[in-house]
Amino acid sequence: MSNILYITASIRSDSESVSRGLGQRIVDGLAAKTGAAITTRDLAANDLPYVSAERFAANLTPAADRTAEQAELAVIADTLIAELQAADTIVIAAPVYNFGPPATLKAWADLVARVGTTFRYTATGPEGLLTGKKAYLAIASGGTPMGSDVDFMSRWLTFFLGFIGITDVELVAADGIMGEGGEEKIAAAQDAAARLAS
Repeated sequence: MSNILYITASIRSDSESVSRGLGQRIVDGLAAKTGAAITTRDLAANDLPYVSAERFAANLTPAADRTAEQAELAVIADTLIAELQAADTIVIAAPVYNFGPPATLKAWADLVARVGTTFRYTATGPEGLLTGKKAYLAIASGGTPMGSDVDFMSRWLTFFLGFIGITDVELVAADGIMGEGGEEKIAAAQDAAARLAS
């Protein structure tokens, strides 16, 4: 059986969040089609820690060599990495906040980027180790057009996923929804999300 990792980052509730609605459509469609198990990671609800010098050192220390304090500090990163490793498909639903990703999504990225585990350095540069996975991005923005010069969200997230080896990435966006025709843009994105997962 395949596994879907569903990551959400909006501070809004399921009923209010456009990105959560898009992501859920993708997850529901994929699960109905494949019978995949679903693991949900709500970044807004779990209060992820930011990386400190101590946590960074713990994450780089092999598990067998960690002190008791380092083992405790590394638990959350170990858990997040294990979720990624177990997933065949990753669905990330997130809004654009001030032209970029929510801080919680950046915190997640900082925790799962572990040299020797999710990527490695080679003579020709970094190489992602989480290969063979598919990712779907469901993004909503009030005014930032995806793919524009001021879009520091989708470009960063796509690059980061590629950095850890996830290069098969598809995007569905409801962007500029606070402007004219916002409801129509949301409806079009919802249709696109449903088609993507069918």
